[in-house]
Amino acid sequence: MSGPGNRRAPFLGRMSLPERNFIAEALRAETVGGILLLVAAVAALIWANTLSGSYEAVRGFHLGPAALGLDLSVQHWAANGLLAVFFFVAGIELKRELVAGELRDPKAAALPVVAALCGMAMPALVYFTVNSIGGGSLQGWAVPTATDIAFALAVLAVIGTSLPAALRAFLLTLAVVDDLFAILIIAIFFTSKINFLALGLAAAGLVIFYLLLRKGVRGWYVYVPLALVIWGLMENSGVHATIAGVAMGLMLRCTRRDGETQSPGEHIEHLVRPLSAGLAVPLFALFSAGVSISGGAVHEVFTRPETLGVVLGLVVGKALGIFGGTWCTARFTRAELNPDLKWPDVFAVSSLAGIGFTVSLLIGELAFAGDLVLTDEIKASVLIGSLLAAVFAGILLKVRNTKYKKLCEDEERDEDQDGIPDIYELDKPEYHLRMAAIHEAKAAEHRRLAEVASGTHAGDDGPA
Repeated sequence: MSGPGNRRAPFLGRMSLPERNFIAEALRAETVGGILLLVAAVAALIWANTLSGSYEAVRGFHLGPAALGLDLSVQHWAANGLLAVFFFVAGIELKRELVAGELRDPKAAALPVVAALCGMAMPALVYFTVNSIGGGSLQGWAVPTATDIAFALAVLAVIGTSLPAALRAFLLTLAVVDDLFAILIIAIFFTSKINFLALGLAAAGLVIFYLLLRKGVRGWYVYVPLALVIWGLMENSGVHATIAGVAMGLMLRCTRRDGETQSPGEHIEHLVRPLSAGLAVPLFALFSAGVSISGGAVHEVFTRPETLGVVLGLVVGKALGIFGGTWCTARFTRAELNPDLKWPDVFAVSSLAGIGFTVSLLIGELAFAGDLVLTDEIKASVLIGSLLAAVFAGILLKVRNTKYKKLCEDEERDEDQDGIPDIYELDKPEYHLRMAAIHEAKAAEHRRLAEVASGTHAGDDGPA
């Protein structure tokens, strides 16, 4: 019999209350943003397939100061400008996870990090295998490696699936680590010719940004203009401009000091996340997801090695990679699955991570920038692969939805009405005293009603 020191740490067990509340708030914003993302993607497809001339004219329209090297198309502004906001929020999420969240403890972080890495490596391997056999281009190996948390949560909202907090947190952690490595892939593999002067000035701007934060300087009127300058310099450097966003996000302090209800990073994320999820990402989708969908185009997706590799990478590679990485890590470490959940639940969430919409579209544009036809076909494969992953995961999750609903109800139950779920107070005497008082009050009310009912029946039994 193993002692307390040998007890295995639960995997997908109950989170701390502050962590649960933070994740719940973050996921609510992402869910709303995901619905808008779905709407934008559908609008883009309808627009591109009914009025393709106007769609191409709008997203190809150039604007911006040419003297500053910023005379860019609308599509370019959306991909490099608006997505910098998305990656800024991703940077804050990553920093918070590293210092105050699930990734702060190396032992606890090992499992989701390994799962995320396997969930990126396996799709790349699937793509590489399909294209090596089929004689296709290997440039798109990174396209199916990304997970779109907003789109995944939108799918959950649309199909009406209740997912327990631990599974939602696991999905969010996977997406955060996924975003980190997607950023590294973009920086390393999709950087064009480097303008070292612009890059050096951007780095100097980031140093100033960091020093101002450390000195405690406040005011959006200081940081927003500086952030725009840094972004503009990064755009001109040849390094993808979204790197500036994640770098600034990582610099924010995400630990709370005495007297603080929120750290500066959490406060800024709370302000910027609605802008990212509700405006930046949907607009990017509107100007990137518009591809021609016809019978011939769909046939191309399933017959051309590049596009087939993307579809299989998202649907098969993601599910097998994340599930396999999770199972192997749990098997060979001290992690033990939460007894309320089963391994098929982990596989269903792994399948849901095959929705790789936003970052996959971005990487697809970067990987095949010189071939507009193939770029559109790759985008179509991302859409189809994400849709198939969503349908497959939705079916798996629906099978267990009754169990999930019960778990969610248990997580939310607050019978003493003190604003804290009861499951977090079962070891506190004050909670049980409050519940005893509530039950005693109910018992007293029922005794009173019984006496009233007895008096009524006694009156009914009397003479007319």
